Amino acid sequence: MVEETITETPENFSKRLNLPFSDYFLLTRALTHRSYLNENKDAIEDNERLEFLGDAVLDFIVAEWLYNHYPEKPEGDLTRLRAALVHTDQLANFARKINLGSALRLGKGEIQAGGRDRGTLLCDAFEALIGALYLHEGISAVNQFMIPLLTEVADLILMNHMDDDTKSRLQEWAQGQGFSSPKYMLITEEGPDHEKTFEMEVRIGTKPFGRGIGPSKQTAEKLAAKTALVKLGILEPK
Repeated sequence: MVEETITETPENFSKRLNLPFSDYFLLTRALTHRSYLNENKDAIEDNERLEFLGDAVLDFIVAEWLYNHYPEKPEGDLTRLRAALVHTDQLANFARKINLGSALRLGKGEIQAGGRDRGTLLCDAFEALIGALYLHEGISAVNQFMIPLLTEVADLILMNHMDDDTKSRLQEWAQGQGFSSPKYMLITEEGPDHEKTFEMEVRIGTKPFGRGIGPSKQTAEKLAAKTALVKLGILEPK
């Protein structure tokens, strides 16, 4: 059982990260999960609308930064790198880096289930934080907050080829061979809610081409596609 800890206040969270919030209404919404809303009648709104906005703002911010930071890279490389930087797992890592989980307003059941460190929940809350920051202070404040985070990981992602969009590459191969698009099937789902692992299998037609295991279905699908590409000789095994 996960021990419940005291939730960091929006004010302390903002001051710790030197965020430019003077009114904490938007920030409080960004930190409020729907599980908290269900248990606390005083809560007005959860963070899902801000998450929607933050997702779009992040896409733009990251695209603009990549365009300026890598002037020599073609469109395809920039697209793959942007996908890696706004991927669920990477946004969750950004959230962990700033200890966003400590400030999340969660329902008691969600806290006990380990929600403060659940990847998808952290990703959603990080997007909501970006949405709130954008509404409160505009695009320049989002840039100031995001650019240090992007700078720290982008070169590492490139070096490790983490930006390779294996699913798109496998689909291109399948279509080039006259096959239907790859389909991804869930094989197993194991572990408690805060530590789930998923095993996915990629099939083209009825034939299995590869499997992958990861902390999210999306990650497992990419690993399954990578396994298939290695078997096909398109990627070098590591």
